[in-house]
Amino acid sequence: MTEFDYDELGLVAGLEIHQQLDTATKLFCECPTELREPEEAERTFTRYLHPTRSELGEIDEAALEESKVEREFEYLAYDTTCLVEEDDEPPHRLDEEALATALEITQLLDMDPVDRAHVMRKVVIDGSNTSGFQRSTLMAHDGEIETSEGSVGIEDLMLEEESAQRVEEREGGVQFSLDRLGIPLVEIGTKPDISTPEQAREAAERIGMLLRSTGKVKRGLGTIRQDVNVSIEEGARVEMKGVQSLDDIDDLVREEVRRQVELVDIADELQSRDASVGDTQDVTDVFADTDSGVIRGALDADGVVHAVPLYGFDGLVGRELQDDRRLGTEFSDHAKRHGAGGIFHTDELPAYGVTEAEVEALREAVGAGEDDAVAIVADEPDVATGAIDAVAERARTAIEGVPEETRGANDDGTSEYLRPLPGAARMYPETDVPPVDPDPSEVETPELLTEKVQRYQDDYGLDAGLAEQVAYGRRWPLFEERVEAGVDATLAAQTLESTVTELRRDDVPVENLGDDHFRGVLDLVAEGELAQEGVPELLAALAEQPDREAAELAEELGLGSAGEDEVREAVVEVVERNSEQVEEEGMGAFSGLMGECMGALRGKADGDLVSEVLREEIQQRA
Repeated sequence: MTEFDYDELGLVAGLEIHQQLDTATKLFCECPTELREPEEAERTFTRYLHPTRSELGEIDEAALEESKVEREFEYLAYDTTCLVEEDDEPPHRLDEEALATALEITQLLDMDPVDRAHVMRKVVIDGSNTSGFQRSTLMAHDGEIETSEGSVGIEDLMLEEESAQRVEEREGGVQFSLDRLGIPLVEIGTKPDISTPEQAREAAERIGMLLRSTGKVKRGLGTIRQDVNVSIEEGARVEMKGVQSLDDIDDLVREEVRRQVELVDIADELQSRDASVGDTQDVTDVFADTDSGVIRGALDADGVVHAVPLYGFDGLVGRELQDDRRLGTEFSDHAKRHGAGGIFHTDELPAYGVTEAEVEALREAVGAGEDDAVAIVADEPDVATGAIDAVAERARTAIEGVPEETRGANDDGTSEYLRPLPGAARMYPETDVPPVDPDPSEVETPELLTEKVQRYQDDYGLDAGLAEQVAYGRRWPLFEERVEAGVDATLAAQTLESTVTELRRDDVPVENLGDDHFRGVLDLVAEGELAQEGVPELLAALAEQPDREAAELAEELGLGSAGEDEVREAVVEVVERNSEQVEEEGMGAFSGLMGECMGALRGKADGDLVSEVLREEIQQRA
């Protein structure tokens, strides 16, 4: 990957971190915040959404483009779904637990909370909310975090409702699930202080650590998302949405810089060629006898072929902007937004069944010369018209430079067009929810995870690696609880982190293990009723039978802690069975026999005791 001089390019970047809060109920109703499986849905209903005007009579550009594609939205409703979620009842007051957690986060980010928090409506008509808008509340502003490359300002913190979960795309619409809709969410926006890809990733990691320090945020895939805003001096601000992994942020910034550098270069070249975009035309007759499968399929379904001449674009439509993404791919993204499957263009033709003769006929039909390019769309008439118009408009912006837009992040570090950047016209007051007066004095600042790691080393004697595993893991509250109850700290830490990881690698369904299972197992060890070596087997059994009690299952499996007499009896039996090896090797036989002894005792005995007895028995016979 090409590495640029980001300072010379004038790279400016900022982050928007969206983190779900782990509250009992949703932000504006009393429904639970647990996710459901689509097959659990009890019924469905549909909506058609349309943009509304702001208080100043303006319509947001992003919402307007979304409305050009008529789609039906189907929603999966469950036994927990309420009228608020269906938009058949006004929202209730802001959830108190969510408010308190948001205030904790503002303190960790060194932010100034607002005196009065007003709920606003943000127009969103992509189907992700039944009401056609998302409710959002400004909670704080003007914070700061530190990175190794300097401080990064925090612009604002919003408390919002999570969107509905997209289940599947359908012809003419989208299906959503209402289980996620309304889960409390904080959106943290940084100032544009980030100047390198590495700093972007570090800033996101720092904010993520601060969020997890509250112990009140949801964990797992999809519970935190990062949007990244990127621009270079000669480019434009582009927002990349839906970054799932922190590991992807620096690559996304690098790839977006590369894309903008290429687009700026293409614009310079187009301007030097005095490039322009012609009128769209119907060129169906050119392909009347085509053998191209895509075009033939469209024509056989009473479709048409529309084209747009791109004067001066020859060789540039196929110019690579990112890996496997070209300027033509950008055009195709816009066509797809209007229902088309994609486009063909002359930089890649003849190909896909399109012949050289058809390319020449196409050029002649639209008046394109050898320095020009032509893009075509084959589809049903309405789709082809909207798609080729979108391609023409995107081609015009290519002459100007880099367009401001919202893009979707891909797993390989590239991105694809989603919609124009939203503006202020999509925000207006929510009149159904009264404002609240936040009181930060009622909230305690939580301990940072970095501080927790150090405390675990100092107070409990954990090594640095294990201390970090526990502090950054999901079960640190349980760890502290059991240590306070008398469980050995190292045992508790290893059980909750290392042992669980090993069991997961062995395909044990550890997701079935709850806090009560761990309490039962750890308490058995602390009481001398279970040897530490028996912990993995008992946890594995509990994971397979989560409705059983730890003590009951340990007894059934014969995992009770063995006394010294039972240990010595098992060790003597192993030593006598291997008497020749003991006579020949002496203590050299220890390692092999130790494993055999532990196997014979099936995890019922402490390893230190078995080791001590085995050494004694070998020394007596050596």
